Amino acid sequence: MVIWSRHDLEEKLRNLPDAPGVYLMKDAKEHVIYIGKALSLWNRVRSYFQKGAKDEKTEMMVRQIADIETIMTHTELEALILESALIKKHHPRYNIILRDDKNYPYLRLDIKAEYPRLDVVRRLKKDGALYYGPYIPRAECGSCFH
Repeated sequence: MVIWSRHDLEEKLRNLPDAPGVYLMKDAKEHVIYIGKALSLWNRVRSYFQKGAKDEKTEMMVRQIADIETIMTHTELEALILESALIKKHHPRYNIILRDDKNYPYLRLDIKAEYPRLDVVRRLKKDGALYYGPYIPRAECGSCFH
């Protein structure tokens, strides 16, 4: 176990990049407790430690933060995709994982069917079908995918 001091954390906060990316907040046992994305890691991560009104859950989470790891990306879209993958990998306790059951769409091709067709699905299943994606909606065209 690595013991991080508040001084170490403050040093990391001072040296955050002003770039898009993903941040992983860890507790004293190095467990990932929250994963987020940002257009500016500098602004977003530091905002957790600013004085001001925060909900009770966020206050409790901030008190547990012992370390922060950042991963820079080229774009905010890359950060969004990486954030989703890391949440699925680490299952952080403070992330709400799409409670409304919405997820990124995939194309599913059932190769076992007599007449295979493509379907848009939001969950992957181990059913022998081929899955392509995920596809991220493009803001400028509404429901288009790329």
